[in-house]
Amino acid sequence: MRRWILVGILAIAVIGTGAWGYQEHQEKNAMMIQAENNYQRAFHDLTYHMDLLHDKIGTTLALNTNEQLSPQLIDIWRLTSEAQMDVGQLPLALLPFNKTEQFLSEIGNFTYEVAVRNLEHDPLSEDEVEKLRQLYVSSDEIRQELRTVQHQVLNENLRWMDVELALLSNEGPYDNLIINGFETVEHAVQGYSEAQFPNLIAGMPEQHDGYLNISGRTLSEREAEEKVREEFNLNDDLTLSIAESGEGAQLPTYSASFDGQEEHGYVTLSKQGGHILSFMLNRDVNETQISLNDAQHRAEELLADQGLENMILLQGSQYSDSGVFQFIYQQDDYHVYPDRVQVKVALDNGDILGFTTRDYYRNHKEREIDEPKLTLEEAQDKVNPSVTIQDYHLAIVEDNRGDELVAYTFLGTIDNDTYRIVIDAETGMEVYVERLNDVESKWG
Repeated sequence: MRRWILVGILAIAVIGTGAWGYQEHQEKNAMMIQAENNYQRAFHDLTYHMDLLHDKIGTTLALNTNEQLSPQLIDIWRLTSEAQMDVGQLPLALLPFNKTEQFLSEIGNFTYEVAVRNLEHDPLSEDEVEKLRQLYVSSDEIRQELRTVQHQVLNENLRWMDVELALLSNEGPYDNLIINGFETVEHAVQGYSEAQFPNLIAGMPEQHDGYLNISGRTLSEREAEEKVREEFNLNDDLTLSIAESGEGAQLPTYSASFDGQEEHGYVTLSKQGGHILSFMLNRDVNETQISLNDAQHRAEELLADQGLENMILLQGSQYSDSGVFQFIYQQDDYHVYPDRVQVKVALDNGDILGFTTRDYYRNHKEREIDEPKLTLEEAQDKVNPSVTIQDYHLAIVEDNRGDELVAYTFLGTIDNDTYRIVIDAETGMEVYVERLNDVESKWG
């Protein structure tokens, strides 16, 4: 009898140990999934911020008024800080990346020092304009190298956890595409002298944050998984990894990833309401079979499926074998820029390769809109005379402080570049100038 009791106790102990081990394994996997998702987000944010930084530096050369140089330069300074924060969230502590971080710091320091002075009495010197041109060229080199790394990450389905393990192993030389790519980025900036830029330490300007249009009940992790499978027609036998955002997140979310034989995807959705905030699908895109117009219709169908109404096309471009479309909300005759959605469509079969609705859910609301005080002709007179105006519309835009205002938006060209120029409909001041991209290089 004692023997059977002892056997029973041992069996319970073994089962208990196994259950504990399984739970530990599950918790460890969940932590690794969340870490990987965070690394992926930080890297793609870094690539996006470097693209935007390059464009912002370029637009300073098209500005016509000194009053708008300061906000534009402050915006560049803010973007460099965001890019530095992105770098800080990647597992690069053991990898020399100090030259690139220093370069970002120098851009921020230079633009802030110029921005805070009175440019009406002390305008940009020729040397400072030349520095901006040099920054424009050098930031382009960095962003192109980062885009090459991004292509490799997506095309090869590379994992940042492997980077972290490779760095921690202290074994070299490293045979890792991500590490090699970042070393190439580092090499690209090593020739820039820190003596070219002044040194100044300052804080970050206040940002406009908060999600205004998130509603609905809170989803459990299981419900979030079911929502992702339903939204993207994922088979039940396809492995879906899902993790919850950490405590203190501005918007609690679920991050999910899935791996098929020929495709890999990442999804972020809000815990409240299960709103899809971002989606990215990586797969080989075959020869173009559908037109950009057909791809636009597919993107519009997606918006309808997501319950996003009164959205109009702001810009559509063909990048190699995919179409990228920017949609904004329309209220009456006004284009509402803060309520923006971006969709990427494959041109072989119309698959959705990616979309993001974060700006829409952060900003969307019905607005009380004041009539413009300036006439169209008065606003047009405020545009740089070097710009050939092609089109215009009334709009709601955000200034550099995140405040919304009524504006005239003009589309115009200088040589081979196209710009969007926004003029405050009340004061006539330039709100911002944005260079538009028409063609994108292939990064493979």
